[in-house]
Amino acid sequence: MNHMKTLVGAAVAAAMLSMAGAALAQKGETVKIGWVDPLSGLMAPVGQNQIKSYQYMAEHFSTNNPAGVKFEMVPIDNKLSPQESINAVKSLIDQGVRYIVQGNGSGAALAIMDAVGKHNERNPGKEVVYINYAAVDPDLTNSKCSYWHFRLDADTSMKMEALTTWVKDQPDIKNVYLINQNYSHGHQVSRYAKETLARKRPDIKIVGDDLHPLAQVRDFAPYIAKIKAAGADTVLTGNWGSDLTLLIKAANDAGLKVKFLTYYAGVTGTPTALGAGAEGRVYMVSYGHSNMPGDAGKLANSFKAKFKDDWYTLATYHTFAMLGSAMAQAKTTDAAKVAATMSGLKFKSFGGEVEMRKADHQLQQGLYITVWKKADAKAPYSVENTGFGFQPVKQYDAYVASTPTSCQMKRP
Repeated sequence: MNHMKTLVGAAVAAAMLSMAGAALAQKGETVKIGWVDPLSGLMAPVGQNQIKSYQYMAEHFSTNNPAGVKFEMVPIDNKLSPQESINAVKSLIDQGVRYIVQGNGSGAALAIMDAVGKHNERNPGKEVVYINYAAVDPDLTNSKCSYWHFRLDADTSMKMEALTTWVKDQPDIKNVYLINQNYSHGHQVSRYAKETLARKRPDIKIVGDDLHPLAQVRDFAPYIAKIKAAGADTVLTGNWGSDLTLLIKAANDAGLKVKFLTYYAGVTGTPTALGAGAEGRVYMVSYGHSNMPGDAGKLANSFKAKFKDDWYTLATYHTFAMLGSAMAQAKTTDAAKVAATMSGLKFKSFGGEVEMRKADHQLQQGLYITVWKKADAKAPYSVENTGFGFQPVKQYDAYVASTPTSCQMKRP
């Protein structure tokens, strides 16, 4: 009888061990990551570049990450639509995907956060994690924050802190015109620009504040005429994709020689529209730039050699650096356990150590102000083969751009 008990006990112990082993990150195990962003419509060129960036980084990190896992991307076109994003999340979950990345559009981001939150509530043990690499509405890590959401880009308020810290010391900036896309991100850029400029440079006049439909305007000439008439010396915009490319093209066509302070001048199509005419006048605030030293610089060059395209969504690197580090620490690829490890995680990325702030899951990282200039020996990278690139003017440590959070996170 005792012998039987021992055998049963051994069998139970072996079964438990094999179950524990299943949760451990197996060397060479493949982790599927769902990608939900536009591959059609006016913003398709942006999405196409970003899925290539993700696939490239997945390949790079599959050969070298502390968890010893392999990464595979599963892309779905969400047509920039919140409803399509929800359908995509359901489809990915049905395929057994437990990690989802998205970045274009805070409306789609909010829909994904909601869908993931509801799924996780109803399906304990089958949790899904949402990694946001580019949707920057501050509400996503403040009033609408979620435990299952991790943001890798600096949000609108953080970028505005860095940008206006630089503007504070530019006496030639006196009359600023705001033009933004009419959705949450554009509204936030406008709001934070007015708030932070009033605080740091109360003498600056806001001479215009326009909102236009997202990814629908094909001719910005009427807006440029308004900017000219308002006597602006500087345009501040959170526009991206076709909405920035066509805005700058219209400015060049009209001979409007003002400064442009941007968030996304490095995104597909815009650098080509900038050309030589915009040299020294277009500035960008971001967490990286086209002439980064070290690993990032090497990867940018090898990406270009392979795809004849530019790697500008550097948060694709953050994604795998964070996941590899968290999976190694948690000793598992289980999404719930990995999420718990990522909350508050410090990890090494291309610009040194960064921290996924525990309070709101907003990555804390340094920011750069760059300017569009002719490539030279010091900054040789040529964006979109224009002979120009974004050269660093100022670098700010994470604490300069860090903003407080109102997040009241419900933790499982």
